[in-house]
Amino acid sequence: MAETTRRVLLSTVLATPAAAMAQGLPAGWPDHSLRMIVPAAGGGGTADTIARILAQELDKRLPQRTLVDNRVGANGNVGAALAARAAPDGYTMLYGWAGTLATNPAMYRDLPFDPLRDFEPCILIGNVPNILVVTNGMGVRDLAGFTAYARAHPGQISFGSSGNGSSMHLAGEMYRQATHTDMVHVPYNAVAQGINDLIAGRIQAMFNLVTGVQNQVRAGMLTPIAVLSDRRAPALPDVPTAAELGMPGLEFGTWFCLMFPRGTPQPIVAAMNRLVNEILADEDAKTRLAAQGLDILGGPPQRLTEFLTAEIRRHGELVRASGASMN
Repeated sequence: MAETTRRVLLSTVLATPAAAMAQGLPAGWPDHSLRMIVPAAGGGGTADTIARILAQELDKRLPQRTLVDNRVGANGNVGAALAARAAPDGYTMLYGWAGTLATNPAMYRDLPFDPLRDFEPCILIGNVPNILVVTNGMGVRDLAGFTAYARAHPGQISFGSSGNGSSMHLAGEMYRQATHTDMVHVPYNAVAQGINDLIAGRIQAMFNLVTGVQNQVRAGMLTPIAVLSDRRAPALPDVPTAAELGMPGLEFGTWFCLMFPRGTPQPIVAAMNRLVNEILADEDAKTRLAAQGLDILGGPPQRLTEFLTAEIRRHGELVRASGASMN
């Protein structure tokens, strides 16, 4: 049977309340397309690509389409606020991440949404870890060597990032605090320029996402030092974690989650949680997500609540220590 015909028949079958309930879906839901608000530009970035993979996988499991709605602005605040104000009818989801939901509460005085009060947690999807990379000309090859160099040259190491309060910035701030080293933060409007400067030796280090520098590492253009995660990154399996190198707890990355507007019926939240957990366990989907550097997490909604609460506290401490602010 052709795939198109199969999906048409599946949609027809699942459209009836009894069939939907048999599939673990609330009766009558969904009877039209769902909207996944992504507070970032489309076009192939890590966040947008992961969101579109999820939407494609949901299309295989639901009788209605899941449409990705990219809403950019204010480091994700525009999209998150739009999702928070949406009708809690189970047809609008927020695809959020660390920067918008955990960093922004400390960066902005007048945040137009509350990450904990304005949303129903659905699922913690996964995490793309940061990795410490250095310019080849620096001559260090491991974490101990880099830390020793930084301590011996206070104020002489510059690390680049995609901006104040970014994942790269806060990962560097976390490392600086953990090692009591003095480094200079250099924010870039275009992170590609920062990578070029790192390769050329104009800056010395970067705490980029694995996906942001994996090609340069594989090509030998940059020296990988440590992955800031509790497990090695599938994209760079030969690079050890900071914990393996004697610094447990040195973990930072950009995690992703799904949330609904507060008041969304719990049976719908539970159904979406089950569907996404199924996707995260599917071998084909796992392979596609791993190619984007995603370390899969999953679990019940409560895991997201507990994780987000802790991350808001942790990111807030790092933002305050760094002095970063947007207003």
